[in-house]
Amino acid sequence: MHSLRLSVFATALLALVACGKSSKSAPPAPPGATAPPAAPLGPAEYTVIIKSTWTKANFPLDYPSDAHFSGMIGASHNARYTIFAVGRKPTPGLERLSEEGKHSPLNDEIKKAIEQGNALMLFESGGLKNWKDSMVTTVRVDPAHPLVDVVNMVAPSPDWFTGATDVNLMENGAWVTTRRVVLPAYDSGGDDGTTYKAADKNTHPKKATTRNTNRHFTVHAAVQPVATLTFVRKP
Repeated sequence: MHSLRLSVFATALLALVACGKSSKSAPPAPPGATAPPAAPLGPAEYTVIIKSTWTKANFPLDYPSDAHFSGMIGASHNARYTIFAVGRKPTPGLERLSEEGKHSPLNDEIKKAIEQGNALMLFESGGLKNWKDSMVTTVRVDPAHPLVDVVNMVAPSPDWFTGATDVNLMENGAWVTTRRVVLPAYDSGGDDGTTYKAADKNTHPKKATTRNTNRHFTVHAAVQPVATLTFVRKP
């Protein structure tokens, strides 16, 4: 009888333990599995800073005495819009910006993208001649428009510019605090000139935009960047 009681007690205890195990939460996800990031709750604002590294000391070949940057112009946007792309022919707005430093009609192209819902904000600044200074402005982004493009002319030049495209300020579901991008020179594809002050050689048909590997931007056999772009999130 005593053995029977022990057997019944042991069976009940095993059942209780099994019940406790079955009531526990699901096992953790396997290694490497991550939950999808949550989108930021709201918009964010960033200070946009462009600093030139295109100096006579860094780029001595034929460096122009009147070297300057045109004012920057850019947009925050989604994946359906970009101001420029390597391998794509320039829009009329990018061509004029790269050849004359003018913001029109690029500003109208950006405004159209805003009307279509593909861009959130157009931003601009004045030009830059004193390399001790920087071009500074502000851009606003939101979860639907987390990408930023910015361009400015490298002047004087036939159709050369610098800038960045598709800079993503969202990371792991949150806005980054800062982001720094090194900016190369580009050739928009609108003019065939090969020196800073070459006569106009309007390209027909337009060529695709490319990274500028012209000898003026090549130092010690390596193509060098001409500026830095920094985004700093505002409190």
